[in-house]
Amino acid sequence: MTITSQTSTERGIQWLGQGGLRPTRQRVALASLLVGDGQDRHVTAESLYDASRKSGEKVSLATVYNTLRAFCDAGLMREITVDGSKSYFDTNMSDHPHFYWEDSNSLSDAPAEDLEIRRLPDAPEGAEISKVDVVIRLRRT
Repeated sequence: MTITSQTSTERGIQWLGQGGLRPTRQRVALASLLVGDGQDRHVTAESLYDASRKSGEKVSLATVYNTLRAFCDAGLMREITVDGSKSYFDTNMSDHPHFYWEDSNSLSDAPAEDLEIRRLPDAPEGAEISKVDVVIRLRRT
């Protein structure tokens, strides 16, 4: 019996299909870098741009930004903003908190089972809470 595994390109195309996105050459290339090995990722636009250049893909930083936005809009990724200015993009769409490592400016998953939020303030009139993002800042000792 032969076991076949998906290539990173096939995984990327399948992932794009889950979001209803047309698999253009650049989208497939970036999706393959993001989900091609089956692992979740936290990336910045700059880190994905660097990875794409190292893989030989010719793509502009503006295209990377636009593509990440399209992936978020399609529900394939979510954006986590740290300090109101630095954006990270996460392929793990489950509800989970994050650790932000101040020394390396990197983001990693924190164990969701250890987080307990007992109460949230009421939303102002005319608004509803859509989600709660938890980013725990860490400093190495």
